[in-house]
Amino acid sequence: MLNLDFHPTGRHFLQIPGPSPVPDRILRAMSLPTIDHRGPEFAALGLKLMADMQKIFKTKHPVMIYPSSGTGAWEAALVNTLSPGDHVLMYETGHFAFLWNKLATRLGIKTEVLGLPGVEGWRHGVNADMIEQRLKGDTSHSIKAVCVVHNETSTGVTSDIPAVRRAIDNAKHPALLLVDTISGLASADYRHDEWRVDVTISGSQKGLMLPPGIGFNALSPKAIEASKQATLPKSFWAWDEMLEINKTGYYPSTPNTNLMYGLSEACDMILGQGLDVVFKRHLRWGEGVRSAVNAWGLPIQCADAKVYSPILTGVMTPEGIDADAVRKVIYERFDCSLGTGLGKVKGRMFRIGHLGDCNDLTLIAALSACEMGLKLSGVKLADSGVQAAMDFFSAHPVPPLVRS
Repeated sequence: MLNLDFHPTGRHFLQIPGPSPVPDRILRAMSLPTIDHRGPEFAALGLKLMADMQKIFKTKHPVMIYPSSGTGAWEAALVNTLSPGDHVLMYETGHFAFLWNKLATRLGIKTEVLGLPGVEGWRHGVNADMIEQRLKGDTSHSIKAVCVVHNETSTGVTSDIPAVRRAIDNAKHPALLLVDTISGLASADYRHDEWRVDVTISGSQKGLMLPPGIGFNALSPKAIEASKQATLPKSFWAWDEMLEINKTGYYPSTPNTNLMYGLSEACDMILGQGLDVVFKRHLRWGEGVRSAVNAWGLPIQCADAKVYSPILTGVMTPEGIDADAVRKVIYERFDCSLGTGLGKVKGRMFRIGHLGDCNDLTLIAALSACEMGLKLSGVKLADSGVQAAMDFFSAHPVPPLVRS
């Protein structure tokens, strides 16, 4: 049972890879009085948010904003582009790719899953060559869409989406490209239009630094055309009504007004600093955290240095050490929350998030909690990861920021 009387001194260290810590500036924006979602002030807010989110997705095309989780945005992408029994190719890089596949099958979609076998498959990104060869073999073009995860939150692996786009092009295949960047958006470089993604799925609670509750679909003209023929049941998720009423800044159903205040503030913060500055900051945080893990002598869940995630780092514990037991020690002794291993890697690794309302000292404190917790759990460490992280951060200055 949840202990509602648990109020330790100081601030809790939320170092899971989402929901991420919310900046005070965004919390203050969300606390403003709710306005009439059919009034003129809301229309101005709605139009601003649509324009801002186009900049963040790097698209000139529509972005659907739903009062939902990322799971809802997954469903919206599928039901608007596909029909019952359609054949879809999905690539499994981790637990969230697995869950997206599960959702698709429950909708009556015929899924085919590619990926490297076993647990090892969850240590690597998408193999675009496998997708290309499968699509070349689909001479009847029965495969209607390719679904991949950009940044796999369960493992800390970021896949090469331009390579997937090239694979589809090289196969001369008409399949739609659907990409989940729920934990990548606004933290890792992502280019919806340039990479010719048809539907990009995201959520509010990761790089956008908000609480959960907003889901996104960024669309391409090809996806919009496909939606006109798709026959999977939909009402709340339907793009057609949203596309029309969004032109005026409004929504066909009740929007989550106060979360939208927060989204507006998050966009101001991110775009004010510049996306390139934000991306460099996360890359630097990731390097700093990995320097600590390497000093400890522990394996990183992502086995390919070329696709290390800038959003989170998965840490594998030694054989015989339950990663969840280590997490429990770190939480109970040092008030620091870390991400659990999911699915195939449960108990074998934990995840350190480096996103949201975070800085060098936040990460050094979190790494200190990890180092103490690992030692208390009987893990023999090669060296001090905290010292390695301090050396890294002091040797690599913070990219320029816009202070506000």
